[in-house]
Amino acid sequence: MNHKRALVTGGSGFIGSHLVHRLLDQGAHVAVMVRYGNVMKNERLRGVWNRVHVIEADLRNRGALQSVKEFNPDVVFHLAAYNHVGESFRQVEECFDVNAKGTANLLDLCEDAKKFIYMSTSEVYGLQESVPFAEEMCPAPISPYAITKYSGELYCRLKQRLQTGPAIVIARPFNTFGPYQSAKAIIPELILNCLRGVPIRTTLGEQTREFNFVDNIVDGLMKVATHPEPIDGPINFAAGEEVAIRDLVRMIAELTETRSEVLIGALPYRPTEIWRMYADSRRAREVLGWKPQVSLREGLQRTVAWFREYVG
Repeated sequence: MNHKRALVTGGSGFIGSHLVHRLLDQGAHVAVMVRYGNVMKNERLRGVWNRVHVIEADLRNRGALQSVKEFNPDVVFHLAAYNHVGESFRQVEECFDVNAKGTANLLDLCEDAKKFIYMSTSEVYGLQESVPFAEEMCPAPISPYAITKYSGELYCRLKQRLQTGPAIVIARPFNTFGPYQSAKAIIPELILNCLRGVPIRTTLGEQTREFNFVDNIVDGLMKVATHPEPIDGPINFAAGEEVAIRDLVRMIAELTETRSEVLIGALPYRPTEIWRMYADSRRAREVLGWKPQVSLREGLQRTVAWFREYVG
């Protein structure tokens, strides 16, 4: 990425900020698109704020995106999104505006870029009859968030078929965790509660998920950015390591050496519970030569250490 001009939308978000740091480390000229152009609203970028080109714009306003064209990026990493699954049921209009309309706006205005990387989500798979989730499965999203992210995918696929504008790659990362993640996500919530000695209340935890350390996902995005050949259709980024939620809770309790009371089975399951979710990542391995370098346990150890220092 040396000397490349890279735009990261959502660059002050959890994954985006890690990506920005990696791009800067590799010598890229980085622009971040944010809704509020001051460092106090973009705390994750405080240490590199003076090293990035800040574009203050809203994806929903096509006119405001003119500054993106002026930056003239070689590669666009589109990570900005309305990304709260639960709240998307109450904020349907905003969710559609940001994720579907916003993606179309940005893609239409980045026709001179060489590559456009669209950050989708494993949530698009939704209800499937079997695991692991593979790219050829038909998505069955079960939230406005997932529907709108899939809408963005469909627009990207349209542009791929028209063969106009930049080379487009659709990335589907599975659950990601690591330093600087919001406490609204399950792993930081569990870590913080364990460190503070707060009682841990969960369902029976029989449902399974997979969790991916953020550095592994950034590795995948960097592989995509430098890949010389077109990649048609979506590509999963995931370890394929299935873990039951109850086992995740116990592992975090062990790593934090918590004094918290762990009450597994204290909460009911959600009516729309997805019982198993993990990925087939063979395509990323075969096409990109990508594989996760940090295991779940090592990633949790690093994340616990970071939050322990953060909590102080």
